[in-house]
Amino acid sequence: MNTLLLIRTLYQDAFHSIRSFLVRNVYKLLFWFCFGCYLIVLYAFIYRVATGFAFD
Repeated sequence: MNTLLLIRTLYQDAFHSIRSFLVRNVYKLLFWFCFGCYLIVLYAFIYRVATGFAFD
């Protein structure tokens, strides 16, 4: 739980220091897109492991 709070604080501090509205929102969009892609890859890996995929 402490790690999640630390990540949340880092996220908020990083975007708070950016002054430009456009740049701040583009970076937020990029962050959420990359985070979503990471979750999809993680799901696919867990699905393959759970169904017995042979990693040869």
